[in-house]
Amino acid sequence: MERRKQKAKLILEDESIYYGYSFGSKKMVAGEVVFNTGMVGYPESLTDPSYRGQILVLTYPLIGNYGVPGNEKNDNMLKYFESNKIQVQGLIISDYSDTYSHWNAKKSLSEWMIEHNIPGVYNVDTRELTKKLREKGTMLGKIVYDNKNIKLEDPNKRNLVAEVSIKKPILYRKGSKKVILIDCGVKNNIIKAFLKRNISVFRCPWDYNFLKEKVDGIVISNGPGDPKMCQDTIENVKIALSKNIPVLGICLGSQILALAAGANTYKLKYGHRSHNQPCVEVGTKRCYIASQNHGYAVDSDTLPEDWREWFYNNNDETNEGVIHISKPFFGAQFHPEASPGPDDTEFLFDMFLRAMKS
Repeated sequence: MERRKQKAKLILEDESIYYGYSFGSKKMVAGEVVFNTGMVGYPESLTDPSYRGQILVLTYPLIGNYGVPGNEKNDNMLKYFESNKIQVQGLIISDYSDTYSHWNAKKSLSEWMIEHNIPGVYNVDTRELTKKLREKGTMLGKIVYDNKNIKLEDPNKRNLVAEVSIKKPILYRKGSKKVILIDCGVKNNIIKAFLKRNISVFRCPWDYNFLKEKVDGIVISNGPGDPKMCQDTIENVKIALSKNIPVLGICLGSQILALAAGANTYKLKYGHRSHNQPCVEVGTKRCYIASQNHGYAVDSDTLPEDWREWFYNNNDETNEGVIHISKPFFGAQFHPEASPGPDDTEFLFDMFLRAMKS
């Protein structure tokens, strides 16, 4: 049975309007409008805490055709999702598939979004919308219905990390080696990457004073928004760097690591959100295809003398990683844990483990 179509629209800050039809919940929302060029992986992307405060545009035209998996748990985490709820403010797509087909699907995308009170708009010309975002850069926008309206707001002016981080520490006990994981909006697959390597994970809030904990390594996770909002994390990492404990930063974590070292960060025009970003390792001819989701970057020119750029993006030459010249401190702007996307760079976890054992 065909559902009754309700008109909806996305209004950008320049007052341009993109018309479509509603799916998911009927909530009106405002946020930062960003696009992702991945062809698959919407359950993982929608539950990625790095999308907090953002209205996500998927450029791949057919969405919903393989439904949404169930809420199975593994190691006390949802097996198929990157957090315990949908994190995006809203979803904008071209063609929504009512009929889904996948061996693991338990519900439709729209049903799942209704459960989490997340609105969506389909039948939007996402090609035209993405071209505008690429030309003008990331823009604020809102999803509204009929003549009702809400105020635009810039989510990056809030501490989004504080909104998605856990409130109390959690220990995932696995092996004798243990890492501190500073939860700035961590994806579940980062935790799983350490557990499958028999490493215990002490997951703590973003502003937790982890310096009193006895651990073999420190991991700064991915997360949403402006890294400069995480001053408590930056100050704690600064002190940790003086102790020579191995430190790994992932995505936002790499930016926080660079800020703690004394470098600067800045906002990208429209960010990197896809599964196919080419990252070149400096000093080699190696180019890795990486999964990414970030709107800020490290300014490589501001790195202190004992730090260097580790990777750069082959599309726009922005920084994709930092590394200390002699100590076990390094960070990657991309996601070595993938989910979704290629796992070409998963070797970073093994490199970190070797640094912990040396």
